[in-house]
Amino acid sequence: MTDLPGSDTDRRPDLHTGLRTDEDPRASTVRVFIALAPPDEAKDELARALRPAYDAYPRMRWNRIEDWHITLAFLGELPVATVPLLQAPLAALAASHRPVELSLRGGGHFDERVLWSGIDGELDALHRLAAGVRAVVKECGIPFEDRPLRPHLTLARARRDDPTSVTEAAEGLSGFTGRRWPTERLHLVGSNYGRGPGPIRYQDIRSWHFGGH
Repeated sequence: MTDLPGSDTDRRPDLHTGLRTDEDPRASTVRVFIALAPPDEAKDELARALRPAYDAYPRMRWNRIEDWHITLAFLGELPVATVPLLQAPLAALAASHRPVELSLRGGGHFDERVLWSGIDGELDALHRLAAGVRAVVKECGIPFEDRPLRPHLTLARARRDDPTSVTEAAEGLSGFTGRRWPTERLHLVGSNYGRGPGPIRYQDIRSWHFGGH
C-alpha cells in the first residue's frame, strides 16, 4: 500500500475478546455494518487520483485508506453478544453468491459535507446482494434502518467551518475511472472507536469469501 494520508496499519483488539467494559461503559456495544472492500490495487489507484485533494484540503477529515468500504447494510449500535448471530447466515450467503464485478468512478458529495467516490459495474447484482444481506439481518431479529442502497465509497468529511472543500474535491474526481475488480469477501465490520470528535476506526469482525473463490 502506498504511503498516503489516511494510511495506518495499527491493529486493534478483537471485538470478541478485546472490548473492556471496565475502561469504557459503551464497550458492551459495537457499531456494526456489513460491507464490501475494494482490493488494494483499486484503492491505490484512487489514492493517486486524490493526491491533489490531499495537498489542497489538508483540514478535511480524510478516511484512512484501509477503512474504505462500500456499505451494504448499516446496523448501528448493537450489543456485542448479538453479533455472533449474524455470522453463520452471512457466511452461507457469501458462499452462495458469486463475486460481483465493480469499479470506482468519479466523485460526488452529500450536502456539501461528505466526499465520496461512485461505484460502477454490476450494480443490479450489487443491489441483489445487499437485499440478501438485509434479509439475513431481519431473519436474525436485529432491527435496523433499512434505507435505500446508494452505492458509494466515503472518502472524507468537511469541518463545520469549511463550506467549499468537499465540492471542489468532488469536481476534481469527476474524470476518474478506476479499474474493474471482482469482490472477494463479504465483511462484517465493527467500530468501537472514534465516538468523539476524532476519526472513526473500523475493524473486521469476520469476513467470508464469495462462492467461486
